[in-house]
Amino acid sequence: MNPSSRHTGAAGRDRDYPDLVRAVRTGDRQAMERLLMRAQEAAWRFSLMVCGGASDAEDAMQDALLKTYRYATRIREPEAFKTWLYRTVRNACLVRRRRRVDEPAHLLSLDELMPSPDDGTRVPEPADKGRAPDEHVANARLRRRIRAALAKLPRQHRVVVFLREIEGLSTREVARVVGISEANVKTRLHRARLFLRRELEGL
Repeated sequence: MNPSSRHTGAAGRDRDYPDLVRAVRTGDRQAMERLLMRAQEAAWRFSLMVCGGASDAEDAMQDALLKTYRYATRIREPEAFKTWLYRTVRNACLVRRRRRVDEPAHLLSLDELMPSPDDGTRVPEPADKGRAPDEHVANARLRRRIRAALAKLPRQHRVVVFLREIEGLSTREVARVVGISEANVKTRLHRARLFLRRELEGL
């Protein structure tokens, strides 16, 4: 079960999560089905980013969906559902990584790859849809370049970029998911943006 083929922009649909969670708490079975479908897409995207391998990502997604089914009625803050979901996926991935004998003991930090000038650079974003065909081609190329650059980031920095820039979580929410301070989120994001900018300029 690979939901990546159904992947569309998540921003607008995120507003539905709190309403669905509230409906689930009243015993609405259809709301549970819709919540699981939405959670599946989000969990799959994030598990691929965190776990790396498709097999581990699939297991982590299934674990997150099972916990959503079991515990959605107990979530006290419906607005925090997506943060809870991401933490569940992250924890499942970490468990699986610890079980793998070939997992490297140390992940290279960006601190070891580059200096950190005070530069507020940002990752270029694809142009809006609805443009001319040649611009669609250019946008597709840019997305491929960004994906290739993201793949070169150390996992802990890639996760922060994914949550903050792609999934649209706040700095506080990213800190809660990853388990670090807000200051560290900002530092990792800053260094990742600088690294990505250099990678994109070199492609």
